[in-house]
Amino acid sequence: MASSTSALPKTRKKRDNKYKLKDLKALGHQLLSSRAHVNNLPLLLSFVSPASPPPHALESLLSLQSFFTPLVPDLPPSAASSLGAGAQADPEVIYRTWLRSKFDEFVRSLIEVAVSAQAEETLKEIVLDAIMEFVKMGKGGRFQSAIYHQLLHSIVYSSTEVEFLLELLSSKYLKYIDIRYFTYITLEKLTRNLETKDMRDDRSVADGEDGRDLKASIKRSISTIHYIISHVPSLNSLDEKSDCEMWSGSGDASGTSESLKPEVEKPKSEKHESSVLSATKIAKKIKLKFTKAWISFLRLPLPLDIYKEVLVSLPQAVIPHLSNPIMLCDFLTRSYDIGGVVSVMALSSLFILMTQHGLEYPNFYEKLYALLQPSIFIAKHRAKFFELLDSCLKSPLLPAYLAAAFAKKLSRLALSVPPAGALVIVALIHNLLRRHPSINCLVHREDGESEAKDHLKLEEQTAGNGNDSTGMHLSKKRGFDHFRDTEVNPVKTHAMKSSLWEIDTLRHHYCPPVSRFVLSLENDLTVRAKTTEVAIKDFSSGSYGTIFGEEMRRRVKQVPLAFYKATPSSLFSESDFPGWTFHYENGEKMDSNDDDITTNMTEDHADKSLKRQRVES
Repeated sequence: MASSTSALPKTRKKRDNKYKLKDLKALGHQLLSSRAHVNNLPLLLSFVSPASPPPHALESLLSLQSFFTPLVPDLPPSAASSLGAGAQADPEVIYRTWLRSKFDEFVRSLIEVAVSAQAEETLKEIVLDAIMEFVKMGKGGRFQSAIYHQLLHSIVYSSTEVEFLLELLSSKYLKYIDIRYFTYITLEKLTRNLETKDMRDDRSVADGEDGRDLKASIKRSISTIHYIISHVPSLNSLDEKSDCEMWSGSGDASGTSESLKPEVEKPKSEKHESSVLSATKIAKKIKLKFTKAWISFLRLPLPLDIYKEVLVSLPQAVIPHLSNPIMLCDFLTRSYDIGGVVSVMALSSLFILMTQHGLEYPNFYEKLYALLQPSIFIAKHRAKFFELLDSCLKSPLLPAYLAAAFAKKLSRLALSVPPAGALVIVALIHNLLRRHPSINCLVHREDGESEAKDHLKLEEQTAGNGNDSTGMHLSKKRGFDHFRDTEVNPVKTHAMKSSLWEIDTLRHHYCPPVSRFVLSLENDLTVRAKTTEVAIKDFSSGSYGTIFGEEMRRRVKQVPLAFYKATPSSLFSESDFPGWTFHYENGEKMDSNDDDITTNMTEDHADKSLKRQRVES
């Protein structure tokens, strides 16, 4: 077996050397001129191969395409079904059945060349055009879905790179409505087969080298399906000519399908024939095929990179064109429960289903609250997340404890996020305080009345005991923050008993835009007539670069100046840290409470600075 296989390339090489290009042209001319030279057909067919020289393959392809093009509409549907009882006696039936088998072999060879890594790109483009021509006229001028299914099947399961072929298919053919229609049908079948194969192989294949190869093959097929299904244009409007243009039957110069022309009175059988692939009929069904294809695709084990791309494209490219968007609820809720950046990316689609399609998700706000982590402020899709967060907290029916929990969680994050994140947090809290007046008690609260009574009662009980530790506990109690930062359930955070003291610390933030923006919260936001909401999109995509750019564009009226009688030798003076002990290079210790030492050190620094100034002058 091995020796016969190794002999094939040598035999083909000898055959290629035997027939020159002019010989193939002569064979093709004879085939087209008379039926007597039909035996040239198998010989020419043998040259349509990835291993053949490109000129030989191209010459044979052109001859065979010219030969089969007028015959394809009259060929029997398949070679096996044509040979019935009594049909073998008719030589014409036998001849056409043989032609059908050779045509099927020709199509398989063309597809093999199209997906081959050996073939040149120019040859692949010509081969794809030939295949699509046969798709156009394969069934008496109607769309030949079987050939198109073979093409997509070979592309999806190809073990080589098919990016060039996918780009050709997307740019030249996916604009036709009937090709879009049958693309969705074929992709649904392929995804179902791939899903079944994946489940079967997971049970049978061990996690070895074969298992890794199989997983890589499935991942490659999923990536190809995603490329095709995401590059099929959506059917936006039936009034536009481009959306009604068909590939099958579009042989006139204008490119308009025969089914789009005004109908004339035809027999009932002819009316049925012409309406099979009418643009109007396809347009009514394409949404259903689109939905089935996408739902089947989302059931596959998507790799993480494709998973993220799908979540990004769902809101604009998929949900508006689904027949029933609620069918995505299982996929989106699973994605939302994963956490991290995947949950952030699924939030946009889930929000659309909740607000526009009546989806009920009881734990939505708990999951949203769990997403508020410091990492979200440096995530790639943080701008869209903050805008959606503001929209989700916009409803006036939101309970006060929930609004307070989000406000308190955001204010706590303001202590650890970058300046751009602090600006977004101030904007979000500004809108929360304005929309929900019931949480304005968080703006300034030192101790509640109930807490003060508890403190007085505790003081009366501990009076005369002389227990210093109780007094220390009492002093800590008065500054205690009831907010539970680590609690994942907003109901149990006790945010309504706390205050927004973290926002008050931003008044002294090292970044000037943050300290200036915090001053907007000093207004009485309960007076809605005199205040307006802040547009989150103006702050959601901020960064160090945007803040620096804004500061550079500001017109500074007053410039801060610093004047020293003597050049300082350290960043801080010793009197700024009373009670601290500092070590110097000579190993001596100095107590900052020692005024004499401090005075001497200050004078020494001043003398050294003056001497240095005199030397420099």
